[in-house]
Amino acid sequence: MSEKEKDQVQQPAEEPVTEPAAEEAAAETAAPKAGQVEALEQKLAAAQKEAEQLKDQLMRTAAEYDNFRKRSAREQDAAFNNGVGYAVNQILEILDTLEMAANVPTADEDYKKGVVLTLDKAAAALTSMKVEEIPAMGLQFDPNVHNAVMQQPAAEGQESGTVVQVFQKGYKMGDRVIRHATVVVAE
Repeated sequence: MSEKEKDQVQQPAEEPVTEPAAEEAAAETAAPKAGQVEALEQKLAAAQKEAEQLKDQLMRTAAEYDNFRKRSAREQDAAFNNGVGYAVNQILEILDTLEMAANVPTADEDYKKGVVLTLDKAAAALTSMKVEEIPAMGLQFDPNVHNAVMQQPAAEGQESGTVVQVFQKGYKMGDRVIRHATVVVAE
């Protein structure tokens, strides 16, 4: 055996020496002190409170966005319906003129037939757009849908406030009045 080998064999194996400070640190890690537990619990409570606040803020933001989306859709529908109402109102003036032409006596039956066919197609187009005529003749005056321009004495058997003549038909689209019916009301 060489001398190096002899030295290695002769030296006894050293036992690991533990320092008291290292033992205390290990003990602190294994079982934290009461003060540390309270500090950790406070941090946990603060983190949970912050998480609740952030969750509440997120829920409010989501609800606000949903309300915004619904409000925008309603406004867009209203704008579209206003545009449709305006266009229909412009077309109604043309239909009034065609209706007057259809009611004028004429010798040319083909002319009258053409005007009546045009009126029928216009009525079908209005129906497809859910535009309907407001009933007026013989009904009680309703200021929400009728526009009274005159009053005349009531005939026998007529109630006061009854529509006795329609100057211009009224139209509505759903619950929205596009044009009020212009009427004469019995006194």
